[in-house]
Amino acid sequence: MPDPQPVLVLISVDPRSSGRAFEAMRIGVGVVAGENDVTFVLRGPAVHLLDADTDDLVDGDDIAKFRDNLKRLGVPFHVEETAIPTDPDWNEGGHPIVPVSRQAIGALLRQGRRFIVF
Repeated sequence: MPDPQPVLVLISVDPRSSGRAFEAMRIGVGVVAGENDVTFVLRGPAVHLLDADTDDLVDGDDIAKFRDNLKRLGVPFHVEETAIPTDPDWNEGGHPIVPVSRQAIGALLRQGRRFIVF
C-alpha cells in the first residue's frame, strides 16, 4: 500500500546562478518516476525555474525538458505567492501552479514523509 504522505521537494536556490535548482528538479522527477507522490515547492528566486526564456538559466535546456515532463504528468509547482513575478512571460508554458503562503509551505512540510531541500 502506497504511503499517503508525499515526498516534498523544496527549491529555493536561484536557477539563474546555480545548477542546484535543476538538480533538485531532476531528483524530484526521478522520485515521481518511482510512482511516489511528490510535492514540488518553489520559494524565492527558484520561481525562475518557470521562466519562459531559459537562456539565462544554468542548465536551461534541461530545465525546460524536465518541467515539460512534470507538466505532462500533471504535477503542479506550489509557488510561494509573494515570489510570483509580474512578468507576463513568466510561466508562459502554462505549467500548473498552486500559489501558497509561507504558512501553507509550513503545513506542506508537516505533511511530508521525506524531504529534498535545495
